[in-house]
Amino acid sequence: MSAPAVEFTSVSKSYSIYNAPGDRLKELATFQRRQFHQDYWALRDVTFDVGRGETFCIVGENGCGKSTLLQICAGILQPTSGTVKVNGRIAALLELGAGFNPEFSGRDNVYLNAAILGFSAKEMDRKFADIAEFAEIGDFMNQPVKTYSSGMVVRLAFAVAINVDPEVLLVDEALAVGDVYFRQRCLRKVHELRSRGVTILFVSHATGEVKALGDRALWLERGKIMAQGSTERVVSQYLAAMAEKDARYQALDIVQHPHEANTVPVEIIDEIPNIDYRYGDGHAEILGIAVCDDSGRRLSVLAPDSAMVVRVSVRAKSNLDRPIVGITFRDQRGVDLAGSNTESEGYPLSPLRAGEVCTVDFHLSIPTLYSTSISFSPAVANGTLERFNVCDWIDNAVVLQMTPPDGPMYGHFRFRCRVEVNSRIGAGAAAL
Repeated sequence: MSAPAVEFTSVSKSYSIYNAPGDRLKELATFQRRQFHQDYWALRDVTFDVGRGETFCIVGENGCGKSTLLQICAGILQPTSGTVKVNGRIAALLELGAGFNPEFSGRDNVYLNAAILGFSAKEMDRKFADIAEFAEIGDFMNQPVKTYSSGMVVRLAFAVAINVDPEVLLVDEALAVGDVYFRQRCLRKVHELRSRGVTILFVSHATGEVKALGDRALWLERGKIMAQGSTERVVSQYLAAMAEKDARYQALDIVQHPHEANTVPVEIIDEIPNIDYRYGDGHAEILGIAVCDDSGRRLSVLAPDSAMVVRVSVRAKSNLDRPIVGITFRDQRGVDLAGSNTESEGYPLSPLRAGEVCTVDFHLSIPTLYSTSISFSPAVANGTLERFNVCDWIDNAVVLQMTPPDGPMYGHFRFRCRVEVNSRIGAGAAAL
């Protein structure tokens, strides 16, 4: 039996936190006989292994230790205790642009990264065309990386990572910066790498992607393992814990603001429950989103064949000639089910001046769906349906569970259907 591609055994990682810069000098002056710092444990006693060709996903809230774990796996950080073994060539997509020299051109950085991984210039000459084709940054390939947008940096980084024949690929929320078109291409490429037997460690807040890609998953909470095993089970436990945490927060809010309990102010929504990733040109911003019933009370679950209101508040940061506010619905696999916006519904919005706020209500009747959860992604753009610029897009800003339907389900959703029998013909007449 071959050794696992990645092995973590009782791995812990501690950082020293000083209240003031001078405390570090004081500690050095005493030859560390006196301690002037506090230990922050990013990871505590983490043990797991990843088999060759397996896609292993890591979920958890911000600050739980996911990125630290991948950085240790990549060799960027050393664990405070425990052992880590990685068998195979690693390609890593960690912090945006990590390993790129901003003064060098994209081309120079491609060859520099390849040299670090042990590739010769001749080998990279054969691979460079594939990298440039996948990155799709055109003439910017010959410009300094410091002139790139964040999306261009991740395009180039991903193109390099998948074309250096990795045996272990580390992905840490790198796709969150990319546009939808490039993100879908990357996900298809990840599926292709899986089929070729590449081992993948994948960190993402998008649970739909985790379910679609992962063979197994691990849930971290404050540096400790809360659960690991099948992706479906671990993600379900994680989402249930997040729902419970949100319920406690809402209960506290009710105690502190009893007159506002479960009521959404009509004027402005200023809460965004979740952000998987966010992008846009910044000329407008999403202030908040809420999913309510007809009376304005927030919904905690979605009932089949029920009415709801999705309320979105946006603020213009520049003058918008033709603002468009919209929402996209996804299932738990990350598949887009439907979308709507003010322009397509025949309700064009008046121009918004910088600083103005607009709240839009989408009144919807949700059908009976097979999905166990539905996510709502709000967006604001400027332009027309044929040509527009995305100002702000928030992926999976609200995720609600769907209550099970009555009776069996065939397919992904159930139409409202009225059955009518127009006539019945006897057996003798039918034979004529």
